[in-house]
Amino acid sequence: MESGAEGAFKVQFYFVTQATFGFDTRKFACILGYTFLNREHQGVKTANSKPGDRVAAESAWRVPRGRVSLPEVHRSIVVPTNAPFWRKLLAFSGPGFLIAVGYMDPGNWATDLSGGAQFGYTLLFIVMLSNLMAILLQHLSIKLGVATGRDLAQACRDHYSTATVWFLWILCEIAIGACDLAEVVGSAIALQLLFGIPLVWGCLITALDVIAVLFLQAKGFRYIEALVIILIATIAGCFSVELFFSKPQVGPMLLGFLPGPELLKNQNMLYVAIGIIGATVMPHNLYLHSSIVQTRKYEQTAGGKREAIKFATIDSTVALMFALLVNGAILALAAAAFHWSGHQNVAEIQDAYKLLSPLLGVGVASVLFAVALLASGQNSTLTGTLAGQVVMEGFVNIRLRPWLRRLLTRLLAIVPAVCVIGFFGESKTTELLIASQVVLSMQLGFAVWPLLRFTGEKAKMGEFANALWLKILGWTTAATIIILNGKLLLDAFLPGPVLKVLYGHLGLPLPTQ
Repeated sequence: MESGAEGAFKVQFYFVTQATFGFDTRKFACILGYTFLNREHQGVKTANSKPGDRVAAESAWRVPRGRVSLPEVHRSIVVPTNAPFWRKLLAFSGPGFLIAVGYMDPGNWATDLSGGAQFGYTLLFIVMLSNLMAILLQHLSIKLGVATGRDLAQACRDHYSTATVWFLWILCEIAIGACDLAEVVGSAIALQLLFGIPLVWGCLITALDVIAVLFLQAKGFRYIEALVIILIATIAGCFSVELFFSKPQVGPMLLGFLPGPELLKNQNMLYVAIGIIGATVMPHNLYLHSSIVQTRKYEQTAGGKREAIKFATIDSTVALMFALLVNGAILALAAAAFHWSGHQNVAEIQDAYKLLSPLLGVGVASVLFAVALLASGQNSTLTGTLAGQVVMEGFVNIRLRPWLRRLLTRLLAIVPAVCVIGFFGESKTTELLIASQVVLSMQLGFAVWPLLRFTGEKAKMGEFANALWLKILGWTTAATIIILNGKLLLDAFLPGPVLKVLYGHLGLPLPTQ
């Protein structure tokens, strides 16, 4: 029987690194990872669930539930029991916006700017598609956290063997590192554009977000949510003004939300498209959302959990629609300002900053662009720090003092960013941003796979297990991500003659550069 939350929701292998081992080993590692997930799941003995069970069976997990997720803020925000709809919705509002900031971080800027400048409005469909994927996956993440009392990292730890857990943890840390690299570099670029601060020093300044998180979390989790919402409003306001200045063509822009055959024919377009998916649907957000949804103190009954899933899904969906508008606005701005003005090669954020004011004829346009970039970068680092804590505690149960844990999480991003900028130079920052988002997309399958497994299993989820239609939609989403990543892998590594034979056999056009 379909739950109320699912009815409400109806409203709506490889990973890329530059490791020294070579293609075959990396491909084998991905196949091995998915094989681990399959075999581990099949080997779990689940409890016999009676029809109509209203609670998930704790015995369905390999080990019993341990420490709660984010214990310092767990169930710290009271949800009124006999309040009207809008008051309850307000109580549950907040976590969705913390998740949404990860969907409009500087990595999105790089991919959206590149996509708009090179291909006009064509990739608006990918922006919309990736946002719909995000809404679906975040809904499943909410269900897991509410129904089982575990975040996704804890669920993996309690389900899989130690070797598999460490394998998944390392992959997740790679994804968080790629995401944090984008956020740190994006903030550093904004500081350089606004104040002339060198990129390396800008990266170091971003470490101050550790102090901000500690201070605000001591005050209460609502303060973190309030700061995030203020920064989102800043980003949205800046781009609303930018769009007004750029005057995009409404007709072609709306047509950009329709799919076209060019995506599979053009390898460069596919590369940017996968980067947009990686920048939008972030694996660490699935871990984070399943944790912070538990900051609400709702009734621990079937009815209370059903209501929590419903309101948290509304919160998440509304927040992610804001992210869709922001990402769409960035791409549309790049298309309107650069694509039809002879600047199709604009992909560097710094070049976009320099060209916006002259092309639009408005002096403040570039400043607004940089202010929005700074707000985006700092916003994302706040949630990235929390995600690092959730993943480290959830997978390997490492318990450190809050300040030390967050400082370690921050250093894992800042040190690589400083090293990369020092080695490659400041001119390569936008290329690094795009590459980091493709890495995220390649890692996404390893987070989506266990999420779909857990939420589809009645023994673990009870009455909150995914309905058939939701299973089909979820696995279709996962398959889409994996197939797109596989195509990019083949196009990037197979020799030209082999590609010609393969595509000819499949009846597909050869990819173009």
